[in-house]
Amino acid sequence: MDLEEYRETSLQTWDEMASGWEDRREWQLEITGAINEWIVDRVDPQPGQTILDVAAGTGDLGFEAAQRVGDEGGVICTDFAPEMIEAARRNGAARGLENVEYRVLDAENMDLADDSVDGVVSRWSYMLMADPAAALSETRRVLRDGGTLGFVVWQTPDRNPWAALPGMTLVQRGHMPPPEPGAPGIFALGEQDRLREIVTGAGFDDPQIEELTFVWSYAADDLWETLTKLAGPLAKVINALPEDEKAETRAAIEGSLEQFRDGDELSVPAACWGVVARS
Repeated sequence: MDLEEYRETSLQTWDEMASGWEDRREWQLEITGAINEWIVDRVDPQPGQTILDVAAGTGDLGFEAAQRVGDEGGVICTDFAPEMIEAARRNGAARGLENVEYRVLDAENMDLADDSVDGVVSRWSYMLMADPAAALSETRRVLRDGGTLGFVVWQTPDRNPWAALPGMTLVQRGHMPPPEPGAPGIFALGEQDRLREIVTGAGFDDPQIEELTFVWSYAADDLWETLTKLAGPLAKVINALPEDEKAETRAAIEGSLEQFRDGDELSVPAACWGVVARS
């Protein structure tokens, strides 16, 4: 894989996804809000501290921390996609938050001083980065000694059929290649040993790793809306299909998930690793 090409494509993709993430922010938050709370609880921001939110998306994770650090503290809300930062800025303004700074920053090369933040939070980001080891090393560089990093990544495909089955369907229909071993992607840090290795290799203490599970609940067209407006690389592939093939692909994907149907709703399990690492 050409990682520089991957970076460029990823930036374009997540800029395009920003409007969908903003439109469906409340739906996502209702399902995954407990994950945000878990991360913030483990980092435990204190009044007056500075907290960094890496790959913040629409900002809700960092905003949880902003409430805890108070007016005398602050949160640096960052993402490499400018459109995501603009969505986060609007979200923060609607909440009346005045202790949040919004910055377009690449997690692999952050324009922040050494030892400049007290804690770092991030949700479902490091596994998608071209060089997660570099991103974690940058996180360690800007985190003060004794500070805490809290983040989550997805477990392996067998624990996450909500993403694995649509992805497998696209591969089977010839719309995208099988994932390359070791390449960045949604399941790139799904194995605990690899996860632990990359965190300690970045200079953190041996991390605490905890399993976190929840259920994606899709009503009516929620599944297709999620796949075409939120799902990053999968969305990019689906949205480029001719209309007739898109319809057939939709039917195939929905059929692959039919086993999770409960009445009018799909209830599809999800599993991630919650990681706490101290500097």
